[in-house]
Amino acid sequence: MPASEPRLPARAAVGLGLRRALLPELLAADPAPFDFLECAPDNWVGIGGLAAEQLRTLSRRVPLTCHGLSLSLGGVAPLDREFLAATRRFLDAHEVALYSEHLSWCDDGAQLYELLPLPHSEEAVRHVAARIRQAQDALGRRIAIENVSRYATPPAGASPMSEADFVRAVLAEADCDLLLDVNNVQVNALNVGVDARAFIAAMPSARIACLHVAGHDTHESGLRIDTHGRPVDEAVWALLAHAYACHGPRPTLLERDSQLPPLAVLADELARIRAVRDAATAMPA
Repeated sequence: MPASEPRLPARAAVGLGLRRALLPELLAADPAPFDFLECAPDNWVGIGGLAAEQLRTLSRRVPLTCHGLSLSLGGVAPLDREFLAATRRFLDAHEVALYSEHLSWCDDGAQLYELLPLPHSEEAVRHVAARIRQAQDALGRRIAIENVSRYATPPAGASPMSEADFVRAVLAEADCDLLLDVNNVQVNALNVGVDARAFIAAMPSARIACLHVAGHDTHESGLRIDTHGRPVDEAVWALLAHAYACHGPRPTLLERDSQLPPLAVLADELARIRAVRDAATAMPA
């Protein structure tokens, strides 16, 4: 069990993805421009030495949330029980209440290093929901699942349900929460024609534990790729405002995985999250 009660970020908190390259700046930030930090346990389990001490220092200062990368909740290989146990120990040690993973699969006997979408079918709902329940039992806490990016329209008949209906069905069947990734909604709108505003409005407010925003790249073909390597796109800012207007404030995280700018530049985007939140939630329903 954790040394003390797990800590959730405040409902209107603004957070930043923790990357090791940022550790010196994060530790030196006073006052910090973030209310919470998020890390991937996959990259930290078993890590000791100075980096582990720095992470411990930060998780004492502000709540830490965790975002998994490799559980492959939609896969067919058995869930990795040893990794789940190690993840639970990590979450307990850092008093983490909010743990999320992707509504996807990424393992076919070995890691594929890609988050692959599932068919939107009743069979897939039952399959992935059963695995989410197993993961929740092993971790000793509810988890939030993230809507993922898509780069191709599924073959005719492969996905009889809409993405929104599929996500809602999984949430209900698994009795889990949702990490609503606003950037992924925009990527899917541009790549496969999802109605971004309708998708966000269709998500069940009571299930939304957290929001993510990030930047994406545009391939020369026009395909949008969820790289988290650029500033947040203007269309994503507009969708974030729509999410707040539909569902109210939620802990909101800025993801940046590559081409990391100085913390001061990221702080400007964190400040914009607060501004978008305040403007959107001040609007009449």
